[in-house]
Parts: sequence; structure tokens; C-alpha cells
Amino acid sequence: MAWLYLLIAGIFEVVWAIGMKYTQGFTRLIPSLITIAGMVLSITFLSLATKTLPIGTAYAVWTGIGALGAILLGMILFNEPRDPGRLLFLSLILIGIIGLKLTTR
Repeated sequence: MAWLYLLIAGIFEVVWAIGMKYTQGFTRLIPSLITIAGMVLSITFLSLATKTLPIGTAYAVWTGIGALGAILLGMILFNEPRDPGRLLFLSLILIGIIGLKLTTR
């Protein structure tokens, strides 16, 4: 269950990271509320995951999911760069997340 909580926390991290782009410095109400809700839910689910997972593993996976999601959505929504080097390093983050999952009991 902890890994499911961690996945949900990572998804909400992506929500708030992308939401920040739409808040325009927290001057737009609806995007700001969505972003704040994403932050609260992300931290809440992360805290649930850390009840059983090691904090270092949970934090690394949480930030990794957030980074992957934010970068991929940045490429899709904001036409951010898709160069080979960037894709290579994104794949390394994914490999790290998978490795941590496979080696954590």
C-alpha cells in the first residue's frame, strides 16, 4: 500500500508543479487553489508512504516521479525541449525509480 501512496503523492506533485505555471505568481485564483490542493495532497500521501518505506527511498522516488511528470508535461503542454540528452537523463531518473522499487523491502 505504501508504494501506491507514493505513486499518488508523486502524481499530485506533478499537479502542483504544473499548476504553478498557471498561477502566474499565485495571482490567478482557480489555478492557485488547484496548486495548493496538489501540494497538500502530495505531502499527505508522501507522509502515509513514509510510515513503512525508508524516508530516503520515499523522498527520492517522490521527487523522481515529480520531475519526470513535470518535464514530460512541460514538453507536451509548453513545448519545452525534447533533445536527446534530456531524454537520456530522464530515462536515468526512471531507471533510478525502478531500481529503488526493486531493491526496497
